[in-house]
Amino acid sequence: MPMRSPARIASALASHGYNASREAVTLLAGVDDTEQALLLAVEATDDDELVLTADHVKAAIDDRRATERPAGPSEPAASTPDSDTHDPPVSSGTDPTEPTHGTGGSPLETGGSGRVSRDQSKQSISVARDITGQSTGTGEYDEFVTVFRDRYEKLAGQLRGRVRHRPTGSLRSAPGGGEAGLVGMVNDVRSTTNGHWLVELEDTNGVFPCLVMKDRPIADLVDELLLDEVIAVEGGLSDDGSIMFVDAIHFPEVPRTYSPNTADRHVQAALISDVHVGSDEFLEDAWHRFTSWLHTDEAQHVEYLLVAGDMVEGVGIYPNQDEELSIVDIYDQYEQFAEYLKEVPADMEILMIPGNHDAVRLAEPQPGFDEELREIMAVHDARIHGNPALVDVEGVKILLYHGVSLDEVIAELPEEKASYDEPHKAMYQLLKKRHVAPQFGGQTRVAPEAEDYLVMDEIPDVFHTGHVHKLGWGKYRRVIAVNSGCWQAQTAFQKSVNIDPDAGFAPVLDLDTLEMSVHSFR
Repeated sequence: MPMRSPARIASALASHGYNASREAVTLLAGVDDTEQALLLAVEATDDDELVLTADHVKAAIDDRRATERPAGPSEPAASTPDSDTHDPPVSSGTDPTEPTHGTGGSPLETGGSGRVSRDQSKQSISVARDITGQSTGTGEYDEFVTVFRDRYEKLAGQLRGRVRHRPTGSLRSAPGGGEAGLVGMVNDVRSTTNGHWLVELEDTNGVFPCLVMKDRPIADLVDELLLDEVIAVEGGLSDDGSIMFVDAIHFPEVPRTYSPNTADRHVQAALISDVHVGSDEFLEDAWHRFTSWLHTDEAQHVEYLLVAGDMVEGVGIYPNQDEELSIVDIYDQYEQFAEYLKEVPADMEILMIPGNHDAVRLAEPQPGFDEELREIMAVHDARIHGNPALVDVEGVKILLYHGVSLDEVIAELPEEKASYDEPHKAMYQLLKKRHVAPQFGGQTRVAPEAEDYLVMDEIPDVFHTGHVHKLGWGKYRRVIAVNSGCWQAQTAFQKSVNIDPDAGFAPVLDLDTLEMSVHSFR
């Protein structure tokens, strides 16, 4: 069968250990005997080069040896073993700054000392949940009612088994003094004149006041509450039945019995976000060192690259941003990002979701990029999905969410429970609430859809975010939570708001053990 598609050409080149420029792939696809031209181009390329260029292809096409050598099928990719006794030791995730890789900032075309091959036949990646192509919202009031009803029903279903739930209408008509339980959405939280907490919970029937006494052990949990999240409470009704005195608060939570899934072979995924191509502060040299490293034996098991948003810097995102742009046109930014993407080995699977700097709607859930931007970034056949997206990578469920709501969580909760220095702790709160953006009406914009795509219906094995430009990771009830930092040095705007970014890091996750190592490329 002729090998004329760009994807098949890229795969064949990967089996020889090469990437190729877009122009080179186009030239190969256009010749009569693609397979023979590819073999000659590879043969004419120096061993210390990793990217096959258009000049290499032109030289091969013009070479008269094409009439002397019979055409043959491209060689299959070498099989990657399930394990390798020469693998570097796996980090336990306790040291965020392993030794820096690479010695210079030269592009991949002139750098890199190793070349590896990955067995694409074993790779498996699919998306279980994605808003792309499913958006129906028009912004009407009734649609907001629909999405919040859906949120309530989904999360209430996870909570009703923990309390003896009675609707608010039933509570209002009940005689006082009895025990009661209620599942509701947090409508308001305020302190009383005596320092107690009054929490108003709303269900589909109405609102009911619940009092949390300041001297109860559960009073600390009130600090974790966000408006519009769904919780369950149980306690006793007052004598007149007008209020509930709360004895227990329940969140949807990750069950303590949860057991994560793992891959059946030794394979790894690199988790990155916030590349910000187009910014003056984009760390180009660090990026080249990262992509060069992906071609080495040390990275031979890294078969997936998952990008959690903000591929480019965007335009008009914050005040005076135009003064910090190296590329002022948004489409040119994506063109340049596609060029950098070419440096990633062609036999790796890439999956991307958008962020708040990308050219998509700001309201969440965000659909994936439009066809024009997809075409620009088609060079690596990257998978492009919406934000958030639940991804199955060789059996491991990974929830990718860019992370805009982390700003709100960190602003609303006490520092010991959520901070920029430890962004994974803010992610713990989202896991506890089983929703990636619980609070409506603040910094996080929510689009009204037929259902709430931001609810964590399924428990992920890995929760990957970006946005806050800080590196942090840990485990919450056996779920890996990782915020992967960024590839952009501190901008003037970030300096003005006290953001000191963790830039040039690449967390790498072992999918068979769920252990993680963090590599620095600064």
